Amino acid sequence: MTRTKIDVRGLYGALDAERTTRGLSWRQLAKEVGVSPSLLSRLGNDLRPDADGFATLVRWLNMPAEQFMIDTDRDQAVRSEPDLVTQLTPLLRARRDLDKRDIAYLEDVIRATVRHVQASREGLE
Repeated sequence: MTRTKIDVRGLYGALDAERTTRGLSWRQLAKEVGVSPSLLSRLGNDLRPDADGFATLVRWLNMPAEQFMIDTDRDQAVRSEPDLVTQLTPLLRARRDLDKRDIAYLEDVIRATVRHVQASREGLE
């Protein structure tokens, strides 16, 4: 059976991005999420959260828990990343300040950017 662990760096990065977007300190973020500041500090030191803390954090981020899971039986470099637009679409749709046209436009921009980056890496542009 495949062993799975929490992608602590990915989780911490997502929390930090959201914290920055909202203009919150780590202490304010902890209060808003409903976890202890020490839990966030532990994440910052690459320590895994407990199950309840993990569930609370991913629910607050409005992201699937699977987003922050790593298959430990395989080399991480072998693990393929999910499609970027697929990852970002739930975040875009959760935004109350974006309507359907805004979301579609942003998805198109992201797809075009990803194609450009991939083509640049392959030396096609």
